[in-house]
Amino acid sequence: MLTLIQAAADSSAAAAPFSRFLTWMLPPAISTFAGPIDRLYYIVLIITGIAFFVVEGGLLWFCFKYRTQPGREAQYSVGGVTETVLKAIGIRPREPGGNVTSEPVIHKAHYIHGSARAEIIWTAIPAITVIILGLMSAGLWNHIKGRTSVPADAIAYGVRAKQFEWNVTYAGADGKLGTADDFTIRNQLHVPVGKNVLVNLTSEDAIHSFFVPAFRLRQDAVPGMLIRVWFQAMQPGTMELACSQLCGLGHYKMRAIVTVHTQQDYDAWLADQIAQHAQTVASR
Repeated sequence: MLTLIQAAADSSAAAAPFSRFLTWMLPPAISTFAGPIDRLYYIVLIITGIAFFVVEGGLLWFCFKYRTQPGREAQYSVGGVTETVLKAIGIRPREPGGNVTSEPVIHKAHYIHGSARAEIIWTAIPAITVIILGLMSAGLWNHIKGRTSVPADAIAYGVRAKQFEWNVTYAGADGKLGTADDFTIRNQLHVPVGKNVLVNLTSEDAIHSFFVPAFRLRQDAVPGMLIRVWFQAMQPGTMELACSQLCGLGHYKMRAIVTVHTQQDYDAWLADQIAQHAQTVASR
């Protein structure tokens, strides 16, 4: 088992040079686990790409080798339904010498068992490949989605999805989510760079999906369930948060903005929002 895991890790490292030529396929990787996810994706893409060209190349070769040629005729096993069909379309059976006969000529089928060795090889290779890919992805999946994977120091946010918007709840002055001084902003998620972020994801009406392509992060939001998802952004910037689950007629416009701040800018933004919220509450 350890040997297979090591082989999986070596394969992941070996695929890194290929990923540089394929970066145009994906948006920039911003989160800490985006790199390992991309490498696994490229490995699967390369393996399936090789399989595609091998299979399609074999198909084209067989089409060329066994194409229709002058003097080459199909051998029919005549009798019963086949004989009736041939007569209906105007084809009369031929003798082995090629002369048309009025009587059916029976051509017995030649039974070919095949190659047990070839069957074992083309079954074993995909099976071993799938096992290795499973071992490679198991650790990464547990790191991202495991029940105990959320870091203890993660900053907590509440994200409630509804048709067709994202409502993001921030902790107020006490720094604790779920207290009276929390405030909510529509379609805006602001986080600090380099800090672990925990999103407590819920849905009000339908199944939505929290999807930030730059983070390589996707998690369904299910009514009646609280689902935790975490990430850490590696560089400041602005990116899109989309719903990747068809959730109704307005699904196309269910978008939000994720803004990754430097720590200083985030602290200033958060302090300003807390002050605005306090004024709003006081004026009621």
